[in-house]
Amino acid sequence: MYLYPLLVIIAASSFGIVSTIIKLAMRSGFSVSEAVTSQFFVGFCIAVCISLVTNRSKFSFKGVKILLFAGILTGLTNILYGHSLNFLPASLAVVLLFQFTWIGMLISCITKRQFPSRIELISLIILVAGTIPAAGIIDVDLSQIPLQGWLWGLAAALCYSLFLYVNGKATASMTTSNRLVLVSFFAFMITAAFQSPEIIWNGTLFNEGLWIYGLALGLFGMIIPVFLFTIAVPKVGLGMSSILSAVELPIAVMVSVILLSETVTILQIAGIVTIVIGISLPTLLDKDGLLSSVKTKYKKSSKEVAKGSSI
Repeated sequence: MYLYPLLVIIAASSFGIVSTIIKLAMRSGFSVSEAVTSQFFVGFCIAVCISLVTNRSKFSFKGVKILLFAGILTGLTNILYGHSLNFLPASLAVVLLFQFTWIGMLISCITKRQFPSRIELISLIILVAGTIPAAGIIDVDLSQIPLQGWLWGLAAALCYSLFLYVNGKATASMTTSNRLVLVSFFAFMITAAFQSPEIIWNGTLFNEGLWIYGLALGLFGMIIPVFLFTIAVPKVGLGMSSILSAVELPIAVMVSVILLSETVTILQIAGIVTIVIGISLPTLLDKDGLLSSVKTKYKKSSKEVAKGSSI
């Protein structure tokens, strides 16, 4: 009942660490473009190593089209988010990215042809209400922000929502490690086309120490989230996964306070608490329904076992 939602939360939390690692890389003299490129190159290398160690079956390319889209959307999310930071304050860029919560819910409603439950709607409203104070956007002047900044930020949110949707599509003929290799490869290719692929051969990655940040970014920004989302999103569903993924913002704030010594206001703390309540609400209110479903399945399986024993 709680395992797959927990995997979604862990995956989203690892994404929340990425922004702080990029800031640390910038303090060391590297650009955002170089850090993002190192993230996907090192992530791809790690995925290949994992596949070589764990995968004993023949590498299959069935369902590669889905993984192509998943990889492209992963890379585009980071590219578009980086572009939005050129026009927006970091706090506002985060808020726009977090519009994936309701965009993901909308995509889920369209694909399933059904409205979200009352619990999901209430949770979504609470999340949106908590995002603005948690990101510290209350005192930001929005009058001078250009239109392209808003568009880049919302485009990043759309790509992230589509990534969750596509990555949740099961590819039965392919192992999880093989999926990870292909997604990370396509993500690196789309990133290299628009960012800084020269870091691989000009010595920046290995000789100047960028690989340290690339290793951390590859693990927390590529390997862990893609691996766990691949397992958990098909079980949890896109709508609920979008809600649970909102934990990324509180984690990003807390990690920045710990590693970057950034200050956090009482209003931000209140927003973070609101987000946590919004994330927890569906599970807490639907607990009885989930338990009832588990009991029903248990009784059904027990009857089947008993029937088999009598035969």
